[in-house]
Amino acid sequence: MGFGGIGIWQLLIILAIVVLLFGTKRLSSIGSDLGKAIKGFKKSVKDDDEDRDDKNPDEATERNVEDKTDSDNVHHAQKEKASTDEKPGQ
Repeated sequence: MGFGGIGIWQLLIILAIVVLLFGTKRLSSIGSDLGKAIKGFKKSVKDDDEDRDDKNPDEATERNVEDKTDSDNVHHAQKEKASTDEKPGQ
């Protein structure tokens, strides 16, 4: 059994009918057109992602600054806690 109950022989018969109906030249042109369309789509998606990154460079910088600030605050709080723990007599 093949795809969903369709065997290899049924697929070959369908392929032969499609080739007879459209011809090999037409099928090859359809394939190349489809390939160009997919390639153009991928390129436009990639360009759109790059444009989005170029428009908002401050967001990435702000996130990095906030992350660093938060980690500095945590580090500072840990130092204060450690210094108060060292002085048990007070």
